[in-house]
Amino acid sequence: MDMAFLGDLLTSVADRGRALIGFERFAGRNRPIDRLCEDLLSGRGEASGMALAQAVLNAWEGLDRQGRQAFFMMLQERFGPDQERLGKAIEAYRKEPGTAAIAALHFASEPRRQELLRRLNLAPDGTHVLVRMREALFEAMEAEPELKAVDSDFRHLFGSWFNRGFLVLRRIDWRSPANVLEKIIRYEAVHEIQGWDDLRRRLEPADRRCFAFFHPQLVDEPLIFVEVALTGAIPHSIGELLSGEREVLSAQAATTAVFYSISNCQEGLRGISFGNFLIKQVAEDLKRELPGLETFVTLSPVPGFARWLDDIIADPGDFHLSNEERSELARPASETGLLDDPAKARRDKLLGQMAAQYLLRARTASGRVIDPVARFHLGNGARLERINVGGNLSARGLREAHGVMVNYRYDLGDIEINHEAFATRNTVVASSGVRKLLRPAAG
Repeated sequence: MDMAFLGDLLTSVADRGRALIGFERFAGRNRPIDRLCEDLLSGRGEASGMALAQAVLNAWEGLDRQGRQAFFMMLQERFGPDQERLGKAIEAYRKEPGTAAIAALHFASEPRRQELLRRLNLAPDGTHVLVRMREALFEAMEAEPELKAVDSDFRHLFGSWFNRGFLVLRRIDWRSPANVLEKIIRYEAVHEIQGWDDLRRRLEPADRRCFAFFHPQLVDEPLIFVEVALTGAIPHSIGELLSGEREVLSAQAATTAVFYSISNCQEGLRGISFGNFLIKQVAEDLKRELPGLETFVTLSPVPGFARWLDDIIADPGDFHLSNEERSELARPASETGLLDDPAKARRDKLLGQMAAQYLLRARTASGRVIDPVARFHLGNGARLERINVGGNLSARGLREAHGVMVNYRYDLGDIEINHEAFATRNTVVASSGVRKLLRPAAG
């Protein structure tokens, strides 16, 4: 009700602004969007500014793909720093490089489009439209890479508007509003939810939890959510968590909280970090609710493993493999279930060893850990706890990782130490069990 009242208030202010500037007559002149943007930056009053902001956003939403591309190029070319103002600020700093001159230089160097975006955000539903605008910008950047400068401005502002202080953590359960539940089904990005019955199995039982971050300006639009299974042990496979035949555990009997799916919901907020805050707060909240929980782990995909392994099979390089091993690993996933037990055991052992090489030793050209999920959890202070061969035998799991999944462990007392090791020294903190899987280095 409070958010609805606020939305109505903003709309009424915008309506008042339209009246103040004669908006009906103004809009009827079919003013170009670039002129609307210039008018918005000209410094009109707050109410009329909101009306102009709404006019710009309405005009933008009416543009086709080509028109949006032109709009972003306009932001790039015409709404950068005010060159005259910047030149004067540089000259003033050269003459007297004091604190005031530094501040003036800082503000003069800011692209005008940043202030334009701030003012557009004042319109009713402005935040939501700007998030969608950045989605369109990603597409435009594929044709015009120089638009990355515009994206950096979006990212800078979104980093402030969506910082942790503005986010609200809410539990999602079977009694949550239907429009929110429908979005959980739609946005699930790790393990597809097969309709309402499947969703109910993930939300309603006593040993299941789901939490999401929301922002006050995006009503009933989750930004990111995590699905949690409460168990008696660290799981080896996603099948044992999602099985409709599993035995439900009472929450009070659980000793382990398993974060088995983390999904970002808003493509326009790509690169704005929420997940680290989400996992840590959910872990702390669950520990308060259920003191018997001792272990906090993920059951995570390894999305880049199969692609990396294909490259290694073709050219082993430092990851030496015999011809027999290369043939074994190159076997199509559809054939692995036909292997006799000894052959399957040999292949599974080899997959585990190569997964350890991938996660502990493989690096990008810039020296970063290759796997994006690993970077996320290790950067948040988790420990690489266990590699699970056969953890996900779905078509997607086999295609992306030959069925391998990983447990990352969050020891609440070690999170900061692990984070520092990874952030400052690029050290992958791993259990002894994982390290034992490493093969001797070549040469």
